[in-house]
Amino acid sequence: MTNEAKLQKEAMHVLKLTSRTFYIPIKLLNPTLRKSVGSAYLCMRAIDEIEDHEELHPDAKQHLLESTSKLLEGPFNEEAYQKLLQPYRSLLPEVTVRLGDWLTVCPAEVLEKVKESTRIMADGMAQWVGKGFDIKTKEDLDDYTYYVAGLVGVMLSDIWEAFDGTKTDRELAIGYGRGLQAVNMLRNQEEDADRGVRFIPDGWTRDDMFAYAETNLAKADEYIKSINTKNILVFCKIPLALAKSTLTALQSGREKMNRTEVESTVAAILED
Repeated sequence: MTNEAKLQKEAMHVLKLTSRTFYIPIKLLNPTLRKSVGSAYLCMRAIDEIEDHEELHPDAKQHLLESTSKLLEGPFNEEAYQKLLQPYRSLLPEVTVRLGDWLTVCPAEVLEKVKESTRIMADGMAQWVGKGFDIKTKEDLDDYTYYVAGLVGVMLSDIWEAFDGTKTDRELAIGYGRGLQAVNMLRNQEEDADRGVRFIPDGWTRDDMFAYAETNLAKADEYIKSINTKNILVFCKIPLALAKSTLTALQSGREKMNRTEVESTVAAILED
């Protein structure tokens, strides 16, 4: 097995450990897209784990995110990145420590786009860590969800276009990301409250947050209408369907979908 093939196999393994929701649709992509989307997802997850870390001090988070953002501006310096992580190495997960590997397996034609989106995301996350995630208004919520999720939609649109010229609306792509993130926020509301974080704007009820999620998921529905490549379409439909079903479960008072519901949702899309 070549070093690249070994790295690719390890990337899919870490992806499976990190996110079952995205592992399923990424595994269904053709080899070229699987490499592109898999490496892109792992790069963004690498910095997301820093932002979300329960043991890291906010100052350390900000330092790590801002410094990683700078390292993504030019050719990635693996030695400098490992030196940056060294004081926190024992606290950080494999997906974060191996950011350089995920960039290595990223196809050359999308590498700069992946680096750019990850860099902007890291910078935006650093800003929100500095603000203590203090979301007061809908504009604040839109700004935060743009950095942590809308950018994922933009980056995927760039990957689709590089693959076969598929053109999608970037604003709708941002809405798609925001919709998925809003569902996560609703699902994790109590857990976030326990760690002193509230992502819901001042004066908003939980119903307002459901409406925000639904509005953005409707943009996701519009987004996928412009996609004709079946492989890409199936990929986009799966997280959207899972988010909608999770929203329904939350509205009926349940915490999440069960495994059988997840499997049947995915199977219905594959049979469509």
